Amino acid sequence: MKLPRSTQNWTTLMGATIALVALFMIAFFFGISLVLERGHAYLGLVTFILLPAVMIVGLLLIPIGMLLQIRRGRRDGESAAPAWPLVDLNDVHHRNAFLVFSIGTTLLLFISAIGSYEAFNFTESVTFCGTICHSVMHPEYTAYQNSPHARVACVGCHVGPGATWYVRSKISGLYQVYSVIFDKYSRPIATPIENLRPARETCEECHWPQKFYAQKVRLETHYLAGKENTQWDIYLIMKIGAQHSALGLSEGIHWHINPDVNIEFVSDETRRKLPWVRYTNRRTGETREYQDTENALSEEQKKNSVVRSMDCMDCHNRPSHDYRAPAIFVNYAITAGDIPRGLPEIKSMAVEVCAQEYDSPEAAQKSIESALHNHYRTSYAELYATRRDLVEKASDGLMRAFAKNIFPIMKVRWSAYPNHIGHLEFNGCFRCHNDKHISSDGKVISRDCNLCHFIIGQGTPGQLETAPIGQRLEFRHPGDVGDMWKDMLCTDCHTGANP
Repeated sequence: MKLPRSTQNWTTLMGATIALVALFMIAFFFGISLVLERGHAYLGLVTFILLPAVMIVGLLLIPIGMLLQIRRGRRDGESAAPAWPLVDLNDVHHRNAFLVFSIGTTLLLFISAIGSYEAFNFTESVTFCGTICHSVMHPEYTAYQNSPHARVACVGCHVGPGATWYVRSKISGLYQVYSVIFDKYSRPIATPIENLRPARETCEECHWPQKFYAQKVRLETHYLAGKENTQWDIYLIMKIGAQHSALGLSEGIHWHINPDVNIEFVSDETRRKLPWVRYTNRRTGETREYQDTENALSEEQKKNSVVRSMDCMDCHNRPSHDYRAPAIFVNYAITAGDIPRGLPEIKSMAVEVCAQEYDSPEAAQKSIESALHNHYRTSYAELYATRRDLVEKASDGLMRAFAKNIFPIMKVRWSAYPNHIGHLEFNGCFRCHNDKHISSDGKVISRDCNLCHFIIGQGTPGQLETAPIGQRLEFRHPGDVGDMWKDMLCTDCHTGANP
């Protein structure tokens, strides 16, 4: 069976060779990915994106070469080819060529369908999102792996179901690829993300508001600054919902997203200041507006401001990418035993060295190790001489905790990404609940701690102050500050960089 004369040119031959080699390599790498338990990120990138693109280029070269050959023949005075190919199935040559073309096209379409499906799956995978742009996404990927959503795919929250948001995410991704290639991205990546899909279309696919837990007990363990690293425990009843789940979202923290309630606000671009809040009861039509008395908006400013309806992300803004402050992750590491509590002053020392800014992870490790060893060598010489292993264990444990929360190259640290849950290192709840948001009829968004939680136990182990069932304790500050805390916000003292 002879091929048409138009195929006898170097362009067509080169295209056919490229396409066949690319097809063979796709099949080879696909076989490797089936054998391996986990596909490597770059193997998937090559197999399902780069090689198919090369194969398509090769296939396009085949007809391009044929057209060029036909034009060349006409120019040289050779017999002109018909405008359209003639197919006569009674002619054995035509019949064989038609069968080869039909079978080959069918196989190619079948392989392309499989490849397209695999390419889609690969670009939707956690591996693709977290490791392809490894230097850029390394902080997010690391925090994600240590988050409650570590088994939820990135696209489950960032894209969600449906073709519309899938297409929008890919279009947005084109600029992100450009930014990475030409080093145009900011360090750290700016938040909040613009035009993020509403949380009601993503978070609530799993977290159905009407079925939240009613209330739950939470234990927070802290270690005080000082030689003994004194442990201080606080047991809280978190009023996530009403006292009984049968009462739904009639009260408690998640009342804010009660389907019968709409909370709207105006904020600055970081959403850390909310000068204007509006409450609407969808059932009764009742509406009330609150203004921050220290930062009130004029009527003109309100008209020109973007009003946002409150959803999950306005409090849970770091659900999978939470970078803890040194004061917090050092507490976790001591509780876990990664940092020996028996080392005097280890809490204050660890927080102090981790709060400093470093140029690279290597510089951070060197500086942290040096600071710890020098401190115990000079201040606790006898302990250092006999139990140096404790200092080395503390150094190793502290670096592991540091590496999960602070990323010098991308300038990612807790202070760059405020977490709006709570009110210790960032104002969070106190953005509105600060006794300064007042309505025209004198209603106040209260700062009363008992609106969201109440204390049932506090103190050091063995000397724990507890409340009888159904009662609560008044907060007792572990430091000697008297009643000053009653007139201040936690963030006036607590920045995450102090013990």
